[in-house]
Amino acid sequence: MNCNELQENTTGERYMIKRPKALQWFHNGRLVKESDEERQAGRFELFLDLLYVAIVANFSDDLAENPDGQHLAKYILIFAPAWHIWVDLREIMNSYYTDDLLQRLIILWVMALLVLYANNARLVDEDLTAMQTTAGAYVVARFTTMCAFLVCSFASYQHRAQARVLAFFMFIGLFITIPLFFEQVSIEAKIAVVAVIIFYQEITWSLTLSPWIKRKLKLTYSTAVDIAHEIDRMAAFFIIILGEFVYSVIVGDPAGVGLTQGYAKAAFTLIIAFCLNWIYVSGDGSLEATHPIRRSAWTAFGFFLLHLPLSASFLIGGHIAAISTRLDEFEDGQRWLLGGGLGVGMFCLWIYGMLYRTHDEDCLIMSKTPRIGMRLVVAIILLTLPATNDGLSTTDFMAIVMSLFAFLVIWETVGGLLKGAQVFEPWTDRNPPIRDEEGSEEDL
Repeated sequence: MNCNELQENTTGERYMIKRPKALQWFHNGRLVKESDEERQAGRFELFLDLLYVAIVANFSDDLAENPDGQHLAKYILIFAPAWHIWVDLREIMNSYYTDDLLQRLIILWVMALLVLYANNARLVDEDLTAMQTTAGAYVVARFTTMCAFLVCSFASYQHRAQARVLAFFMFIGLFITIPLFFEQVSIEAKIAVVAVIIFYQEITWSLTLSPWIKRKLKLTYSTAVDIAHEIDRMAAFFIIILGEFVYSVIVGDPAGVGLTQGYAKAAFTLIIAFCLNWIYVSGDGSLEATHPIRRSAWTAFGFFLLHLPLSASFLIGGHIAAISTRLDEFEDGQRWLLGGGLGVGMFCLWIYGMLYRTHDEDCLIMSKTPRIGMRLVVAIILLTLPATNDGLSTTDFMAIVMSLFAFLVIWETVGGLLKGAQVFEPWTDRNPPIRDEEGSEEDL
């Protein structure tokens, strides 16, 4: 697509800074949208995602180099706040996408803060300055997005009440970070503080957008999400996570020269990532189903909240799978991170599939429960596989893991076929028709 094609449908801009307008909302329980056009991620949102490719690689690399419980806890505690900042920007773009000068500058400003955050987060347990810089970058980024919600609440009435409630919760949450800046507070206490911050953010976000608060505040106008945009954004972040599987099998040429065992492990890692993408995009694997966001408010919250542990887990497992390319043997910690990360992630994908409401149970070879249930079986096997290791090389271990995912894809693909399905479709109508003497058409 060239510049001319990109500009075909554009119109001249009258204002450099636009008034934030609600894009969709509920009015007395009825969904109202400013436009019927289906939204996709904006180009500057995708540019933001590029930064997260580097952030997640940096965090997972630190864990892979130090595969122990302490670094696993640190990984979770520094990944989740970065995820919450991404969620803040996703919500702003979903509710008030203007793509004007101010909104683009906000994205750039928050990205600059994320660069500062990511460059110091790995050292938070070793250096007080790094802890203070990381916490400061997080506070300023959250304060920025909080101000964006607050300003937008004055510009548009449709999201006003919930935008202000969310901004209030975010403001209170900033005070929880205060102990992180003091040397007198022990590292154990700071770990507890960050855990509280993560839990507080998840709970307050859910509470702000829940049906309960709409009823409690007796809102005539309330927040609604653009479902297509939200699905698109969550899928985009999942692709970022899968990128961690393939990044480390290329950079630095770890597979070596020729058809080596390193290349075999790189191929196994690629197949695992390919299968995960296959499973994620298939949803529950049915032909006709209601997406969790459309099914109910509670399944929608489940869908959104599930992506934090899902992303964090696959990021861990994916990075260990990728670095296996250059390893002859796994350390015990690496083996558990690989099996545990992929196992927990697959458990999340099982829940993800179960959140769908299926409408074609009777016409498929397998019903939903046994078809999706294999994800749970594979998750359990992956979680227990490191304990059964009996001198397996990295190549053997990766071959087993890859085989599990390949089997799962085949199981769900076959189970999702219509009853009476065949392997090959007949090759009819292969040739152009000809006319006989009476003028009717026949195939050659």
